[in-house]
Amino acid sequence: MRYEKIANSFYIENRKKFADKILPNSVAVFSTNDPLPTNADGTFGFIQNSTFFYLTGIDQEDGYLIIDKRKTPHQEILFVRETNEKIRVWEGEMLSKEEASEISGIENVEWSSEFWKKVEHNLNNCLNIYTHIDLSQGKGTAFRSREKYLTTLLKRKFQNKNFINSSEIIDNLRVIKHPLEIIQIIKAIEITNAGFERGAKFLKSGIFEFELEAEISHEFFKRRSRNHAFQAIMASGKNACVLHYITNNEICKNGDLILMDFGAEYGNYKADMTRTLPINGKFSERQAEVYQSVLDVMQAIKKQMVVGNTIDDLKKETQNLIGKELIKLGLCSASKLKNEPKTILKYFPHGVSHHLGLDVHDVGDRKRPLEAGMLLTLEPGIYIQEENLGIRLENDVLITENGNEDLMEGIPLEIVEIENLMKK
Repeated sequence: MRYEKIANSFYIENRKKFADKILPNSVAVFSTNDPLPTNADGTFGFIQNSTFFYLTGIDQEDGYLIIDKRKTPHQEILFVRETNEKIRVWEGEMLSKEEASEISGIENVEWSSEFWKKVEHNLNNCLNIYTHIDLSQGKGTAFRSREKYLTTLLKRKFQNKNFINSSEIIDNLRVIKHPLEIIQIIKAIEITNAGFERGAKFLKSGIFEFELEAEISHEFFKRRSRNHAFQAIMASGKNACVLHYITNNEICKNGDLILMDFGAEYGNYKADMTRTLPINGKFSERQAEVYQSVLDVMQAIKKQMVVGNTIDDLKKETQNLIGKELIKLGLCSASKLKNEPKTILKYFPHGVSHHLGLDVHDVGDRKRPLEAGMLLTLEPGIYIQEENLGIRLENDVLITENGNEDLMEGIPLEIVEIENLMKK
């Protein structure tokens, strides 16, 4: 297996928590993702629907889950794809019913081909049907996920039922990370660090940004990550001022910095880290000055990542601190900041934190007070377009009862640590 599986007790507990939250006389239906097409008969590598994985641990396509709360305790049916002869020859063995049951902790496992027959039986006599639609998915595109399509079909078939989106319940469960999830994320972070160290030692002037990405990718795959958690950003020179620069196709030049925003995936869980390195191995005086400003803000805001504060609170305080740093750096005056507070957005145009977990931008409300068990990024930056200089630093931070734990604490971050790493 590519990754160590989580014990099925985790998925059993997740389903019970969900079932406890839905209305009586309700049935919930969930589906896997589909493989996304490229062109002709090609597809992208399969990535599981995060909620389906959270509830079942099943990591293959063409599956469904029914949670039936017409009775107490609730009933569960898992549907998985059957391996026929064609699938066996072209794709290999899918999970057997026994294997799917062992992974998920669900006793009643059926083939996916039986799903619509079972749906007819289970949904006819309920009042409410819960489906799951990720409200952030596919915004601004014509994309329609399998779960959206399933909801459309169910609404056509059961027009007299009350349909409820389960996303609020699911999101409130997923936002608090279980210790078993933290273990997976720490593994993703360890792989990320290994890729970073390999890349830092490889970095030099004259290479292409994509060569650096390739070095990191090599280390990821070698250590059982299936892929990057998201499209890696390897932004040298002026490219670092483009927040989501992903073309990674320019030459790294002597005297420039390179902003590396990347992370490994492990067992569907994600890491997210940013480091900014001097391509020649040594920060210039100006680069070090700006870098230290960002680092000082990062360290100050980390102290604010405690129970009770919100992500919006963190952003507001970050903007306040960056404003003070901009004055120190000679980028604007105190009077200009007072009269034109949006000046900060020129140099710091993004947020400072987001939730992290099965998704890079994981579920979670930025206005919700932080609670123990939440995992967030911390990523301040300063971007000076007129100097072709962009610096962002990012670590992953777990909120605890008494403060927080920086899960990337041991990864080089200080100026001297970065320069020493690049000498090796």
